[in-house]
Amino acid sequence: QVQLVESGGGTVQAGDSLRLSCAASGRTFSTYAMGWFRQAPGKERELVATISRDSTTYYPDSKKGRFTISRDNAKNTVYLQMNSLKPEDTAVYYCAAAFVFNEWTIATTTTQYRYWGQGTQVTVSS
Repeated sequence: QVQLVESGGGTVQAGDSLRLSCAASGRTFSTYAMGWFRQAPGKERELVATISRDSTTYYPDSKKGRFTISRDNAKNTVYLQMNSLKPEDTAVYYCAAAFVFNEWTIATTTTQYRYWGQGTQVTVSS
């Protein structure tokens, strides 16, 4: 079992940057693909970025350019760097872990993720 705890959220102004962190418990962090999702009020949860066990990354087209996901297996932590934030980026951001057999597997759907953090609020003011 993996427990995930996000941190780094807050209220920022449009154009600012923010880095979210997600700390995972347990000794098997390196066996999971990791992802960042977000959910705004009244909207479905959507993928922001995902990273495989071997650190291959994937971003939906709408998220390319301003978001960067990375992982540090020695620290059991995955990060999401967010630049040039916009008011429409306001949402609760969730970290999630997907058990995968292969190092290169990218997990892009919510159903692939077994473990979820409690979320961290990001609010971007105009």
